Amino acid sequence: MSSRPRAAWPLVAVFTAGYLAAYLLPTIVGRLSVYLGLSTAQAGLVGSALLLSSASAGFSLAGRVEAYGPCRPARVGLILCVVGYGCAALAGTVPLVIAGAVVGGFGSGTATAVAAAGIAAQSDPHRTSSLGLLSVSATAGALYLTVPHLGGGHRLPFASIALVALLVWPATSRLGGSAASGPSVPSAGRLPHRRSGLVLAGGMLVWSMAQNALWGVSSRIGVDQVGLSEVTIGAVFAAALGAGLLGVMGAGVLGSKLGRAVPIGVGTAVIAGSIVLSSSAGSLGSFATGEILWNTVYPVVLSYLIGLAASLDVRGRWAVLAGSASSVGVACGPVLGSVLSEEAGFPGMGLVLGAATLLVALPVTAVALHVGGRPLVPGSVRRRGGAPAALLAVTTGAVPGAVPKVGAPEQAVTEISIPALRRRRLGRNAFRTAGPEGGQSNAYASTSDR
Repeated sequence: MSSRPRAAWPLVAVFTAGYLAAYLLPTIVGRLSVYLGLSTAQAGLVGSALLLSSASAGFSLAGRVEAYGPCRPARVGLILCVVGYGCAALAGTVPLVIAGAVVGGFGSGTATAVAAAGIAAQSDPHRTSSLGLLSVSATAGALYLTVPHLGGGHRLPFASIALVALLVWPATSRLGGSAASGPSVPSAGRLPHRRSGLVLAGGMLVWSMAQNALWGVSSRIGVDQVGLSEVTIGAVFAAALGAGLLGVMGAGVLGSKLGRAVPIGVGTAVIAGSIVLSSSAGSLGSFATGEILWNTVYPVVLSYLIGLAASLDVRGRWAVLAGSASSVGVACGPVLGSVLSEEAGFPGMGLVLGAATLLVALPVTAVALHVGGRPLVPGSVRRRGGAPAALLAVTTGAVPGAVPKVGAPEQAVTEISIPALRRRRLGRNAFRTAGPEGGQSNAYASTSDR
């Protein structure tokens, strides 16, 4: 991606088109079961195939988006969405529907990979990811309110995703045509923060699996355990979706004021408690409280996880890889929820999922602390060697205004490439420290004589 961040709204639009299929998965699976005669397990496998195809696209494109440029792969992804989901909407046989869903899923994953790489290049990845989640939540909410009243069998959800992809197409012209060739971002190299990135990707896989394991059986909990009607359950889910929108807006307002570690750690703990409460509910009040609280905090934590993955690599490779790992967890979640609920019952399933969520919170929060989730306070910055930055700012008599305020987020470090020929001509003695004595020109005094 270019070293100069572009406008956020085209990335938000492409993110919405790519993420929408995962948000509409419950209605897709339900309508496949009702209108195509598939069993619940078979319909769930179709949804899993869609999401696994999406994840495979992300794994394939990790680190390659900037080589192709964002515009071209985004348009390819949107074309696959329109063609794949459009064919699934028009098809009347199960094999063609499955083929269309897989092709469309690959397009969704491609569009999401482009958006993730672009979000990583933004000056504030968390803000952009929050806008993306707000947009896709609002779009999915509007579809959830309208699709049930329009009929259309299995065709309407697929057609809706294809239509959104078509509407997003003009935004791709604002993404840029090719990768920048400037020296600020290397064209190749090792992934930075490899250990932290692997821990984060694995944590997001388990985290997403636990969330969607509950989501996949939530309606069954309401009907079988609490004894609610489908209309009442639909009202609870609508309220939960509205609360999710408020949660995303709250995350955007909060921003980086608390860093990343606190929202991720505390939010995941609240999610674990909500999972246990919802799965063990015996009344409408406890069921609605668990579902609404869970859906309020879930997108907040997700936005910080996306921002954390984006901060690990400005080229967006970890954002794409972690997002793809999350898609794998989303795909496997409903299967896990069905197995656990059949073997241990809904309360037992909730305890297992809640415990797994809490365990995942520990390493993921540690990653957020390690790579800069802390606010900048005196003596807190010692990540790559050297003296603490804020402490030096106090003791060296720095110029006022040139030092971040206490409590401000840490600033990213920009690497400057020096050509090999110039490195050979310049020795260590060619550089001196700039300071108040020599002024700004002191830093260049030894390099001007060539």
